[in-house]
Amino acid sequence: MGGALRMEMRFVTSEAEEEMEAGPSSDITALVLRRYRGYRRAGALFPDPDLVLVLTRSVCGLSRVSRASHPPGSVEGTSLASEILRCFTQLHMDHTWTESLFATLQFPDRSVRSSLWLLDSAGLISEKIPLNPSDFCPYSATGSTMGGVVYANYGRPEDFNWLKSVGVSLIGSVVVMRVGGGVSFAEKVWLAERNGAGGALIYPDPADLPQDPRRLGLNTHTAVSEHVHLGSGDPFTPGFPSFNHTQFPPIQSSGLPLIPALPISATVAAKLLSQLSGASCPPSWRGRLPYVRCVVGPEFSSGRRVKMSVHNVMTPVLLNNIFSSLEGRVEPDQYIILGAQRDSLGPGAVKSGVGTAILMELARTFSTMVKNGFSPRRSLLFVSWDAGEFGNVGATEWLEGYLSMLHLKAVAYFSLDQAIMGNCLSVSLSDCLCFLFQVEHPKHAGQTIYSQAEIEGGSWRIMKPLYLNSGAYSFTAFAGVPAMELRFTEVTRAYPFINTPLDSASRLQEVLGGRLGVTGRSLGELVGEMVLRLAHDHILPLRITSYAQTVLQFSAQLNKHSAELQSRGLSPQWVFSARGDYSRAAQTLQRAIDYSDLHDPTTARFYNTRIMKVEYYFLSQYVSMVETPFRHVIHGRGNHTLSALTEHLALLTSDPARFDETRFRRQLALFTWTLQGAANALNGDVWSIHNTH
Repeated sequence: MGGALRMEMRFVTSEAEEEMEAGPSSDITALVLRRYRGYRRAGALFPDPDLVLVLTRSVCGLSRVSRASHPPGSVEGTSLASEILRCFTQLHMDHTWTESLFATLQFPDRSVRSSLWLLDSAGLISEKIPLNPSDFCPYSATGSTMGGVVYANYGRPEDFNWLKSVGVSLIGSVVVMRVGGGVSFAEKVWLAERNGAGGALIYPDPADLPQDPRRLGLNTHTAVSEHVHLGSGDPFTPGFPSFNHTQFPPIQSSGLPLIPALPISATVAAKLLSQLSGASCPPSWRGRLPYVRCVVGPEFSSGRRVKMSVHNVMTPVLLNNIFSSLEGRVEPDQYIILGAQRDSLGPGAVKSGVGTAILMELARTFSTMVKNGFSPRRSLLFVSWDAGEFGNVGATEWLEGYLSMLHLKAVAYFSLDQAIMGNCLSVSLSDCLCFLFQVEHPKHAGQTIYSQAEIEGGSWRIMKPLYLNSGAYSFTAFAGVPAMELRFTEVTRAYPFINTPLDSASRLQEVLGGRLGVTGRSLGELVGEMVLRLAHDHILPLRITSYAQTVLQFSAQLNKHSAELQSRGLSPQWVFSARGDYSRAAQTLQRAIDYSDLHDPTTARFYNTRIMKVEYYFLSQYVSMVETPFRHVIHGRGNHTLSALTEHLALLTSDPARFDETRFRRQLALFTWTLQGAANALNGDVWSIHNTH
């Protein structure tokens, strides 16, 4: 396997090497080569043209990381952490250290297994359905529930709304949902609970995840596991860091589910769904389970019911986040952070292996560059996070511990989690970072990567908003730090082994058709290209006007309902004024930057400090960090966000009776004052601010 998986990621210069093989790496590698030559002419940012990154053969490479399951606190996990620390230490960077903390994680109870039974009409057990004892949903509620079965497709809001529209009650039922649909396990379970369900079962449907082992698919007895905490970090210290000296308050996250949840295989799902009766499903709900008619229930054959029992235990676990840094030579107190999840409940080739390997090789590359004369303007911080499987616990606890200073020091965060699952580039990012893609497309003269994506159908095909389970999400939504997660994925065929015991390096290589090395090199070089810009440019290339455009789109929707809102005593003018103030403030700041001497260190420092705070300004100061941790009004979650306001506004058309004027007024105030506060902050001094509206 070592020979097949050997991967090289390098900046090449020979003409022969410029003739890259066709595929997704070609454009990006050529792009990096072009900037590489530009930097060489400008001052040798890459002084060593033969620099080679070998991704899998090192002691901290993919094969080592994914050789066995390595959950937090396990012997294998602790051993891997020690090896990562040793690899960082051997790079002789400026600083290398470990931060340890205790967090409460949930694992299956070894003495009592979770179970699933079929009950007869008298409530007696007629059949016990076999489950894999290692399959579980971390942070599920424990206990038992019984009832009928309702099929809810992917468990999206629109799926539950359809069930409600046809009169299907979920009260007390066990809801069966498919993996996928753009909805995390946590969101599925939360929505099921909100709609009155007593329990949740989640399975991989062959229509979504291939299930023919002969053709690189799951076998039908494999379940997919994922945590169900609707949040991130330790759910028993929300908003507080789990450092050893912390006196924990007696609270827990509101995102912990109150109903039990279990992952089940396609075989188990087929057994349950084949016995359902009731209303027929919409055609789009039909999966590919054998011998299953698509009906939603909740009636079960012969008056049967289902009983499920979840037995998990909460366990305090010592976590270790591992850091290594290169200090900047001009602005060392400004950091560009790169991080990857290290732990995995299975082998985790995609889950943690690829990201960790790329992280280590990028660290080695930049360390070598510095030794050869490269002087980064800003500091680079490389981090191996623990307990990512449980909702980015290690990363979130670190953010909570340094929240008061990060918006002044963290320029941007790059998540390398699940970096390679296919051959198509996909990016989840904060709006401020989209300028990093404004570089010339190597195959389309006169076009940038961003503009070419627009021509080919829209930048949304590549660039998407941050999502809850992303390793980058908490950095922006909780801490107000611009963040990005890049990955190569598949559009037509999902990588089927993620979050299963089958997520191995050999399967990943086979799924990619032997292109793991090329794809890994492309992603590493693309990240390296962006980090170079952030570390080297005098003025940070962050787009401070981006959120004005986002709010403008919402303003257009408000304007359509202006007459009706005013008839209810609600004026949208407040939002329009705040948006205008923010747009003018951002444009004024941008013009000031454009006409300044950016080579003057004091001037550059002044503007960079203001630019870095923009993302932080969009964290609402009007909601509790403990009760509503994701305070960002664009990327966060809660009543204060633009998405919640937009959904509520849509009720004026779809269901006017459910429109709540009092709630909408509060939502409008929360969002508008956060936006106005961002505008005021961008304006600078108080004598430059004129709030007359």
